[in-house]
Amino acid sequence: MSPASHYVHCAGREIHYTEWGAGHARTVIAWHGLARTGRDMDELGQYLASHGYRVICPDTLGRGYSQWSLQPEREYCLAFYARIAADLFDQLGIASAHWVGTSMGGAIGTVCAAGLREPQLKGRIRSLVLNDNAPQLADAAIARIRAYAGNPPAFASMRELEAFFRQAYQPFGWLSDAQWRRLTETSARRLPDGRVTPHYDPAMVQQFVHHPDDYLLWEHYEQLAQPVLLLRGAASDLVLPETVVRMRDCGPGRAGRLQVIEVPDCGHAPALNVPQQLDPVLDFIRRHD
Repeated sequence: MSPASHYVHCAGREIHYTEWGAGHARTVIAWHGLARTGRDMDELGQYLASHGYRVICPDTLGRGYSQWSLQPEREYCLAFYARIAADLFDQLGIASAHWVGTSMGGAIGTVCAAGLREPQLKGRIRSLVLNDNAPQLADAAIARIRAYAGNPPAFASMRELEAFFRQAYQPFGWLSDAQWRRLTETSARRLPDGRVTPHYDPAMVQQFVHHPDDYLLWEHYEQLAQPVLLLRGAASDLVLPETVVRMRDCGPGRAGRLQVIEVPDCGHAPALNVPQQLDPVLDFIRRHD
């Protein structure tokens, strides 16, 4: 099974997405992390499609094959990403969907599901899976991510780029050699001088300059009426144990709608590519269909 590639205009920008399981009635939105692309969700998309779900995997503005922002200081932020998501729902005719988000994708999902910034999405997200994401992130980990994402390296060869990805994304957990190769090939672009570099706009880190509190989302988390599954990498330096304690005590946690699973042998963030990670996501979504 292979995904279909599509382009759509959302919030005035061209957005690329891959689609698995076209024609299935039930929909899942699978949104990637900060410096990644929608192709990170290939294993999840194929797996869920084989169980009767249509899976939409967008490339965020400035990543992959989506357009780069013309106003980076204003558009590289969760509010604008949520506006893009709202347009995506409407243009694809999605009445309701489950949401699986890795890191930044989980934060976008939280904003969309709460409905404070995009009221038209309130009630349309049936369940929310946060893959190593929380309403508050560790400052030290944000600084680390901002440092490497804002200065993407360039290499003479794809082999060197793959070696960089293997080191930088070691916390993803186990990937096969073929999966590392695909991760590299689907998240690389060539510079004018012929070197290869990660496939995103480095200006997207302006989010942390112009919107420094963008990932402080307790207000949104408190408003979630959906069931929430948190997959926390056991060695994550982004989602701290004390944050998980607070999540259990408020919002969906206080209401008994939060499930937490610690994912062994992973940090930030589990790659969602092996049965031990995929099966709990499918079980959670099925319970809330």
